Amino acid sequence: QMFEVSALKAFSDNYIWTLVKGNEVTVVDPGDPEPVIKYLDKKGLTLKNILITHHHFDHTGGIEKLTELYSCEVYGPGGGHIKGIGVSIKDNEEFSLSNITFKAFATPGHTLDHLSYYVADDFNPLLFCGDTLFSGGCGRLFEGTPKQMHKSLSRLTELPGKTKVFCTHEYTESNLRFAIAVEPNNSHIKDKIEEVLDLRSKDIETLPSTISEELNINPFLRCNQTDVINSAESYSKAQLSESHEVLGVIREWKDNF
Repeated sequence: QMFEVSALKAFSDNYIWTLVKGNEVTVVDPGDPEPVIKYLDKKGLTLKNILITHHHFDHTGGIEKLTELYSCEVYGPGGGHIKGIGVSIKDNEEFSLSNITFKAFATPGHTLDHLSYYVADDFNPLLFCGDTLFSGGCGRLFEGTPKQMHKSLSRLTELPGKTKVFCTHEYTESNLRFAIAVEPNNSHIKDKIEEVLDLRSKDIETLPSTISEELNINPFLRCNQTDVINSAESYSKAQLSESHEVLGVIREWKDNF
């Protein structure tokens, strides 16, 4: 499945991921058409596929212009609420774009229609998870519940540890500042913050992360850890018996952080 993945910057902190196989390009969540058009012109490549994770405009805003300019197909959540999607993808569906095989996971929480896409590969498994899982964080709960988000994140953490995590925002630094407030004694987070500050000072993206790294640094994947539970209980001044309740509390805390 050899192909190259690179990031195009959009807006203030979005990434549009490009997957290049031969001269065919698949883009993930093109909220802005312009960086994609420039990239294709510069590289002399052909846009074949657009893959959408959820309906927010900073992920879908480029569909109309790109489908006007290129004969490409658009894949994403069904329901007809996203203008331009030609092929509706369902939970657990496997499909192939430019001979790259993806598996879709329904990952509601940030939105109800959210899908994440997994490329299974023995050597180099990849996950395109939109705004569900971030490095050091998770998406805001605009439409879903803490329980839904917890279930969605749990599905993603079952993927192989070396799975590379390609989310769509450069939020890592601010996420880790929150993560260290939740777990002040977590040395993995301390090390990661140094690495991230160094990358950001050079304007280099902090992604992809990996599932195994996220399990060490991401409080939203660590809702069963004593320190995270204690921090959540002290913030909420309540006893929390379920992991999804812990997630709900730290998500609210992060929103107000």
